[in-house]
Amino acid sequence: MKSRTLIAGIILLVSALRSYGQTTLTLQDAIKYALANSETIKKAQLDIENGLNVVKETRAGAKPQISAVSSVTLNPLVQQFVLPGEAFGGEPGTFIAIKAGQPWNAMTTLQVNQQIYNQQLFTGLKATQRSAEFYDLLKEVSEENVMQQVAVNYYQVLVNQHKVGLLDDNLDRLNKLQGILQGLFDNGLGKKIDVDRVKVNKVNLETQKMQLLNAIDMQKNLLKYSMGMPVSEEIRLPDEDIQKLEALTSALIIAPEVDVENIIGVRVLRKQDQLLALNRDAKRAEFYPTASIAGQYIQSTQSNTFNLYTKNALNFKMANISLNVNIPIFDGGAKKSRVDQAKVEILKNQEEISTTTKALRMAYDNARIQMQNSIEAIQNQRANLELAKEVYDNINSNFNLGLVSLTDLLNAESELTSTQNAYNDALLQFKVSEIELIKAKGEIRTLAAQ
Repeated sequence: MKSRTLIAGIILLVSALRSYGQTTLTLQDAIKYALANSETIKKAQLDIENGLNVVKETRAGAKPQISAVSSVTLNPLVQQFVLPGEAFGGEPGTFIAIKAGQPWNAMTTLQVNQQIYNQQLFTGLKATQRSAEFYDLLKEVSEENVMQQVAVNYYQVLVNQHKVGLLDDNLDRLNKLQGILQGLFDNGLGKKIDVDRVKVNKVNLETQKMQLLNAIDMQKNLLKYSMGMPVSEEIRLPDEDIQKLEALTSALIIAPEVDVENIIGVRVLRKQDQLLALNRDAKRAEFYPTASIAGQYIQSTQSNTFNLYTKNALNFKMANISLNVNIPIFDGGAKKSRVDQAKVEILKNQEEISTTTKALRMAYDNARIQMQNSIEAIQNQRANLELAKEVYDNINSNFNLGLVSLTDLLNAESELTSTQNAYNDALLQFKVSEIELIKAKGEIRTLAAQ
């Protein structure tokens, strides 16, 4: 008796703690929260931002490149040149040493370079824009995966919450039955063993409820994790949403085929095919000449003391403008090899597209078959549940009339509980199959709008 009271107390306490300070969360709320807070999606967003930085870096190569360099040099021993002495009025055959420069030297150089024609650079500019689009698609992949995971976790919690409600209904029935049997026993019209058998069933159901509540807590943690929500935050799922799971109609239409071109996996590969083609073009561009214009301004100064860039030092200025043309002639076939490698990568990606499209069609077909099986299963389980309820009601009525034994009633109650669990499991499998089918069709985002 003490153990049963303790279990009941624990269940009430756990239920009270769960209901305090909780945020009600619909599936749409969960998906929206995940899209805004999922670490996986945030990483994909950072990839997009980094891709934009790469675009800026590549575009910078087409702009003027300006640099300035300044250096100061001290020559403790100034270099000397040896010249014939007769050139300076000395005796023939003699030599004199003349210093070449001053102890202090400084030079400042300003350089400007502008690309005029560089096919490889121009192709790279096109590729960077495609890369930004590629990262956008990768983010969509992350979002769809997160949405699918959140939806599956959400329905697991929802169905188990419904199971708890059914256990409560079953416990209410047992409590009423226990009250009747206890009254009969107290008046000498019943048996104590009948009361004890009902109490045993109650303890079993209470234990099952506690285990189910613990499982719901763990599933909620998994749901919050997939959403990017702190595990410490309390949430609850509305019980009335279970009615949506039961709203199955024969009007559900499942197309026999799917247009794989609309699915994100194929779109990513198509975009990758464009990038690989641009990479091939960039390798081909290495065969083209390049042209650039450059300008240079130099100021040099020398002095025997550290008074550089003053009027007391020797200052010299120089400027030049040059047109540079680089014409590739022969490199032993290295450029051709790089082009051939790029072509092979394109062929590999095309094979990947072919493999992926086949896999996606197979995945859709499997999801379609599983969906049809789930519909049939849930219809069968619904009919079975209605039959189990009818059997229980009949046996319960006959028990009240004294026409059947307690064993028959408890067996009918156990069968009803088992059938209810089977029906709820069928509901969950139906929703998981539905999510798989929606994902296989490339329409997972419709979950956020339902």
